[in-house]
Amino acid sequence: MPRPCVNRGGLESLLRVAVRVAAEREIPLTEGLTTALDCWRARPGEIFTLVDGAGDFHRARLHDDEGRRVLIPFQKFSVPPESPVEIVVYQALPEKERFELVLQKLTEIGVRRIVPYVSRRSATLDERDAAQKKSHRWPEVLRRAAYQCRRGMLPELAPVLDWSEVLAECAESELRLMFYEGAAGWTLKEALRGQRPERIALLVGPEGGFTPEEAAQAQGAGILPVSLGGRILRTETAAIVGAALVQYALGDLG
Repeated sequence: MPRPCVNRGGLESLLRVAVRVAAEREIPLTEGLTTALDCWRARPGEIFTLVDGAGDFHRARLHDDEGRRVLIPFQKFSVPPESPVEIVVYQALPEKERFELVLQKLTEIGVRRIVPYVSRRSATLDERDAAQKKSHRWPEVLRRAAYQCRRGMLPELAPVLDWSEVLAECAESELRLMFYEGAAGWTLKEALRGQRPERIALLVGPEGGFTPEEAAQAQGAGILPVSLGGRILRTETAAIVGAALVQYALGDLG
């Protein structure tokens, strides 16, 4: 699966300049800006989001004057397009086209990193690509969604992990939650109350749910099982709703 420009937190896709910028003042392309624009597959005349040395975000147009490419900022954001909280979603691979929907909507919500993984009841990458290889489209789904919603960076798309790798990686986050219908005593709202993490991991299971063994292993790894309510949600619904609620409670939605 190709992972160019979206495999290191999206930072190389962030258009960043060291100085404060002014509207309609040309910004020559540095090596860093050129690399970031390549990640976005930028073409002259297209509009992108950049951040300046003061931390302000701007809309800027890529202009090509006989081979001399520059960025021309023209509008400052009143609200930053990037969330102050780093949300990482671990998504068990669903069947059919549902993962593309997850990628698109999590990008719009402002998720920083998306990690597909294989669990006991999930599909595998080989099963997903057996009839027709479609995983190569995932980075392009992210790029299009990020462009549409004016993100400052492309979300990170990790390679497909196995269950043990997911548990080990979740330990890097300050707050670790799994959406589990068997959760006893904790709702997502209760788990988020009073929390102020910089990085939060959300673990979303497959259509058939986590096995009891997986739930026990996750809890043993310090991942708290939480409920999203009394209704059983599809895996893509759980990912989208859960991430949106976390962004509302801790980030920049609402």
